[in-house]
Amino acid sequence: MTWTILGAGSLGCLWAARLSRAGLPVRLLLRDRQRLNAYRALGGITLVEDGRESLYPIPAETAAQGAPIQRLLLACKAYDAESAAASVAARLAPGAELILLQNGLGSQQAVSAHLPRARCLYASSTEGAFRESDFRVVFAGRGQTWLGDKDGGPAPGWLTELEQAAIPAQWSENILERLWRKVALNCAINPLTVLHQCRNGDLASHPEEVAKLCDELGQLLHASGYPEAARELQGDVERVIAATAANFSSMYQDVAQGRRSEIAYLLGHACREGDRLHLAMPQLRALHERLRAYLVARGLPDT
Repeated sequence: MTWTILGAGSLGCLWAARLSRAGLPVRLLLRDRQRLNAYRALGGITLVEDGRESLYPIPAETAAQGAPIQRLLLACKAYDAESAAASVAARLAPGAELILLQNGLGSQQAVSAHLPRARCLYASSTEGAFRESDFRVVFAGRGQTWLGDKDGGPAPGWLTELEQAAIPAQWSENILERLWRKVALNCAINPLTVLHQCRNGDLASHPEEVAKLCDELGQLLHASGYPEAARELQGDVERVIAATAANFSSMYQDVAQGRRSEIAYLLGHACREGDRLHLAMPQLRALHERLRAYLVARGLPDT
């Protein structure tokens, strides 16, 4: 069965290149004819890995036209996920499977609600990749991808294809707990790197601020019913800060390059969940408002 990939950013291109390299059928969906022509002019996806570059001439088409889709990897930004899914809704075959590879939480639920007849699987990845230019991606760090069905369905048979393509993947029986843990890590690190204009490692100079955020995030995770996600959260945050000390967070990079951030699916989602549970969370709410003001001052969306 063809792997159809919508979202030609860093992770979408990384998956496409590795699946293609393994001899599996892959097809890219691009938003319009202009984007498709640009892709064809470049001859495919270029993957830079360990200093070596390889070109993968993967077939591509526009999202609006083509054969029915049985398996779709949605690898766009969280704020584009719902509209991207809607753009191919008419092409989805009965019982189609969607793998939702977005940061944060909220977009997955929106897509699931929009496509009730599809099986929507949630995914969380720690793999590192960045886009040097259009359709040229650098594989910056090996990691792990967790996939799961929030409704508790069985693991799909195509997980063996990911193994064949050297995409480290693991089925999670509680994918929401896994996603909430990543949301908490991102909320404790990414916004502070934007506001302090620093690399991840520089947050070691702000231990009290990090500790207070971790405390409130832990309370939120417990109240939401995800105690395992709260376990040793501060220690894990500190380890990530140390292990990625030289890196700029993804949110920092988005804001620095004048791109929309995923604030609504990280801090915004956490604060909305806090409202639902009637939690005070003064540190998180203050951080959310500071970041929103910072984005508005730079002409960027604050949601």
